[in-house]
Amino acid sequence: MQSLSGGCHCGILSVDVELLRDPGTYRPRVCDCDFCRRHGAAYVSDAEGSLRIRIKDEQVLTTYRQGSGQAEFLLCKRCGVMIGVLYRNAGRLYAVANTRAINTSVLFGPNQRVSPKTLSAEEKASRWRELWFSRVEGVVQGR
Repeated sequence: MQSLSGGCHCGILSVDVELLRDPGTYRPRVCDCDFCRRHGAAYVSDAEGSLRIRIKDEQVLTTYRQGSGQAEFLLCKRCGVMIGVLYRNAGRLYAVANTRAINTSVLFGPNQRVSPKTLSAEEKASRWRELWFSRVEGVVQGR
């Protein structure tokens, strides 16, 4: 198991990622939608791994929905960094981490371009359930 960490620039939002394999074997997905492109996002996930999202101040977390509106992009109101994306289905939570928010010393494999805007809403959701972290935990610190 490979443990990685990262977060937003100001440190209010952070992520702890557990991957089954060496990070170099993962090819981060670069979405071609306008929102992801403008954020420079590249996503990593492992359906057998886990993702923990830590929030020091709930007031600083903001979410944004675009496209099909099924997924929630997690952003810091203070510094503007997008740390990942959540998808909720039938009481389960799925997520991906933005590799650009993971500590810079981590080397992933080459990026791969994906085009979810060519998929139907159900095709997107099916793909997320298959590829994204399914063990997702969110922690609001100080509670």
